[in-house]
Amino acid sequence: MLYQLEPVRSHMKHFILISVLCLIGLPVVSQTYSWKGDALYSGETISSRIPVPDGFERVIMQEGSFGQWLRHLPVKSGEPTVYLYNGNKKRNQSAQFAIVDIDTGNRDLQQCADAVMRLRAEYQFSSSQQADIAFNFTSGDRCSYSEWSKGIRPKVAGNNVSWIQSASPDRSYQGFRKYLNRVFSYAGTYSLKKELHQQKPQDLSIGDVFIQGGFPGHAVLIVDMAANPATGQKIFLLVQSYMPAQDIHILKNPGNSKWSPWFSVDFGEELVTPEWTFHKDDMRRFD
Repeated sequence: MLYQLEPVRSHMKHFILISVLCLIGLPVVSQTYSWKGDALYSGETISSRIPVPDGFERVIMQEGSFGQWLRHLPVKSGEPTVYLYNGNKKRNQSAQFAIVDIDTGNRDLQQCADAVMRLRAEYQFSSSQQADIAFNFTSGDRCSYSEWSKGIRPKVAGNNVSWIQSASPDRSYQGFRKYLNRVFSYAGTYSLKKELHQQKPQDLSIGDVFIQGGFPGHAVLIVDMAANPATGQKIFLLVQSYMPAQDIHILKNPGNSKWSPWFSVDFGEELVTPEWTFHKDDMRRFD
């Protein structure tokens, strides 16, 4: 089992826990999840909640990478229930295996592509890569967090976007979330797909996206991978949000109850998920 512990800003209980883990030989993985409030997180995660099938081992990810950060995302305990942004239960409660412990917001904004962008931007924000946070609107206009944090805001009139200095500089987490809400309002699967680079099944990695751009389209994100050293076979986990905006959740595999929630890289021409079917050409990657 892996425990996610943050250096610095540690309270005495965290210091004691770190010492105990070191004494008994368990690895200490440093991750930051800004929406949790406390920069030091030691709760249940994807990697501690979901074991790999017999014969498989989780693939090694570089310390500090997007893949490692995703693998250790916090998850909610207990029986999973997916809630919509308005507090109502999602009608279909059969698609999820577990729920990522991250808020949805109280507006119908954080849908499928938005959840992918949220997790990518949260990783960049928490790993001091704020200068790299930027997404395109459907119009093609680039919305940069660096400019937003300076108080520069987009003014949208039809398909035309202009940028004006209309707010005070703000690099707080609350300001970052306001930036994301603006992105969610004017971006989606159509724009995100154009930003990503196509991948082949054999080259898939944690952090890659299956995406079909459209109105609507859909997108799911790979958050963990494992491999069988004897056979070379690879498997992965997927998360999604959906319409309306709802809890980000780990998907069950509807085609393989033995391995679920794991999916095989050797899925053929189509990847069938509980609520969407993707084609092998729908695989993409961030820069």
